[in-house]
Amino acid sequence: MAGHSHWAGIKHRKGRADKQRSKIFSKLSKEITVAAKLGSKDPDANPRLRSAMQAARTANMPKDNIERAINKSEVNKNLNYNNLIYEGFGPEKIAIMVEALTDNKNRTASNIRTIFQKFGGNLGESGAASHQFKQSGVIRIDKKEISDNEILELAINGGAEDCLSSGSYHEIITTKDNFYKVKLEIEKKVKEFISANIEWLPINKISLDKEKTKSLINFLDALEQDDDVQYVYANLEINNNFTGKNST
Repeated sequence: MAGHSHWAGIKHRKGRADKQRSKIFSKLSKEITVAAKLGSKDPDANPRLRSAMQAARTANMPKDNIERAINKSEVNKNLNYNNLIYEGFGPEKIAIMVEALTDNKNRTASNIRTIFQKFGGNLGESGAASHQFKQSGVIRIDKKEISDNEILELAINGGAEDCLSSGSYHEIITTKDNFYKVKLEIEKKVKEFISANIEWLPINKISLDKEKTKSLINFLDALEQDDDVQYVYANLEINNNFTGKNST
């Protein structure tokens, strides 16, 4: 569930090991529960819930699990999750943005700080790294769902900023404010998305050699393994052909 295009693309292409499936389902379930808790239980009336359910179906999450996650929003009315953003610098001074969903701020902050320190990075104050990113809407769709020309037409009609078709998926970039408008336009012909979120896109990306890139990806993976972390973004340039042994 990590962001920006190259990083997310690599993780999509390589797929997920079975041993990680339960962790992915857990993160998706948490997002579904929070989305249902904060808005309507009807995905047609709740864009955040609809996006979460689309991501769950793309990950082959069973329908029962999705329904259970929605119902959990009613059962655990006293359980409140906080959306938190952490920023800092990883190995080689790569800027990092971490989005977390947690019911215990102290636990999450401690865990994330420990991971940063373990890999030679450091957490920063608010604003330390965010100025190196811009928030944009990013929609990814498997190429099997729609042709290059069709998705380009939908993206243009919706007012998207960019539409890229490479590898196995299409990627549509929108402004933050225009995200749901573009998404609704695309949903006229496409029902299943790989992902559809507001992401932190790097303004300028840094290239590293293969060994340093592999080390950085191990760090990003370690962050993603934390149960409270939902998304990780880095201003790292990753070659589309990179296949780091430990990347997922």
